Parts: sequence; structure tokens; C-alpha cells
Amino acid sequence: MVKRNLNDLLYFVTVAREGSFTRAASVLGVTQSALSQAVSALEARLHIRLLTRTTRSVSPTAAGERLLSAIGHRFDEIDAELHQLTEMRDKPSGMVRITCGEHVARALLVPKLAPLLLDYPDIKVEFDVNYALRDIVADRFDAGVRFGDTIDKDMIAVPIGPKLRMAAAASPAYFKRHPLPKTPSDLVQHNCINMRMQTAGGLWTWDFERRGKQLSVRVDGQVIFNTSPSIVDAALAGMGIAHLPEDEFAPYLEQGRLIRVLDDWCPPFPGYYLYYPSRRQPSLAFSLVLNALRVTPLPLAIHQRLAEAG
Repeated sequence: MVKRNLNDLLYFVTVAREGSFTRAASVLGVTQSALSQAVSALEARLHIRLLTRTTRSVSPTAAGERLLSAIGHRFDEIDAELHQLTEMRDKPSGMVRITCGEHVARALLVPKLAPLLLDYPDIKVEFDVNYALRDIVADRFDAGVRFGDTIDKDMIAVPIGPKLRMAAAASPAYFKRHPLPKTPSDLVQHNCINMRMQTAGGLWTWDFERRGKQLSVRVDGQVIFNTSPSIVDAALAGMGIAHLPEDEFAPYLEQGRLIRVLDDWCPPFPGYYLYYPSRRQPSLAFSLVLNALRVTPLPLAIHQRLAEAG
């Protein structure tokens, strides 16, 4: 297929509508001579006259009327779409799709984004609550949320929360029936609440570290879940020891409904990060969402300039 420059078609449509080469040249910002040459070249290529020229006016021939009817509205549609794109840049709007876990959506993303969405009613956010390691490019997500040490190097990663620690915890009722574990290795003697990883399909290995010594334990128990809120519920019900980021247990630890163990084996690690493709050209809506979520928001004017610059 031969690629053609469509300027001559645009020139013809403008002249036919304006009824004057002079007015059309002014609208298009080109010289009258260049405009006349372009339309003459189009007529020569099509081997048919499109415009009737007199000293006082210019009007389309029958062939010109047919061409104008066929393509004129197409240029109108293109112009309207370009106008809409400009409005999207100047007026934040559109959908932002984020894939994340249930707890981080409820505890971090929704509270941070609620004020933004109240201020910008044309911005929409879709949360895909999923524990699998989604391919955000292939699955057409704008961004995902993961722990900072699990994100691919070709992604831009922005911290949206503080550092975290893992926690092993169970209910007081459970520890009335079982001794407190002194080391991670003791967990193999306990009823532990497991998590099935949605991506790999295997059970989550419990990792610990103390004074540079790392220890991974494959635990066993009576119940297995694939979402963390269910694991918290099971721990509260006395069904065993659970192992999750400490912020998921925080209110229950404070209330005494859960007891933490192996605290000295749980050092801090990078917390939640929002990540997105490094080659992404962000919309203003996405940039505002990113700015609302980041740990230290940039001044809005600066962030808008960065977004527009790409």
C-alpha cells in the first residue's frame, strides 16, 4: 500500500468550504501559492478537475462535491478527536487500572485516592484485586503494586508506603494449647496457616532473617488460603500460626487478640511500591494518581509539568 501525504486533501476540503484560496490559506497558515499548487497537483494526480475557479469565487465541481462529501466529515472527526485528546491533557479524566492485593487496596490505596477522586470527578480507578504476579503490559494495566524487592528492573517503581516487617502470629487460645516457637525451625511442629501462591501454584515459603542469617521454612497445617484476609480470620479463630506483613495484623496485635512470635527474626524490608512500564507515556490522570500515592508527593504544578513532558 502506497503511503500518501494527506495535506492536499485537507487543502482541497478547506478551499471548497471557504470558497476562496485567500481565506483558506489564512485558515491553514500557508501561502496562497503553495495552496494553489497543492490542489492543482491533486487534480493532476486524479486526472479530474475538483474546483471551478473564477476571478471572484471558487466552487467545487460535481466531482469535487462528491469528494468533499466523502472525506470532509472525516477531517472533522479527526479534528474533534484531537480536541478531545487536548482536553484529556488539560482536564484530568479517564480510567486508571491498577492490579494489587486486597489488603493494600483497602488499607493504603483507597484512603490515599479518595480525596483525589472527590476533587477530580472525571478520573476513574479500577482495582484488580489479585495475588498473582500479573504482566501489567500484556494485561493492559496502568500500574501494579508489589513489595519493592519483587519488581522487575525494567519497571519504574515509586514507594507508596513505609518499610514493612513480616510477622508470625496466632491467637492466645492457640498458644494455650501449644508452646511458643523459639526459632523458625520450631514452626514445623506447629499448625500453620498456609497461603497458595496464585502464580506458581505452590505454597508460600516462610522466610526469616536474624543478624545476617537467613532461614526458610516450609510449614504445614490444616488450612490453606489464597488471600490474606482469610488467613487473618483463621488466625483470630485459633486455627494456627499465620505469617503476613505486620500491618495486616496490627490492630489485632494492639488489641491482644493475636500474639506475635519470632519478632527478632523479622527485619524490615522495602514496603509497597507502585510500578509501571519505563516507556509509558503517562496521562495527567495517571500522574495525579501516582502523585497521590507516593510517600512524598511532588508539588502539583511540578508533577503536571513532568507528566506533560513524558
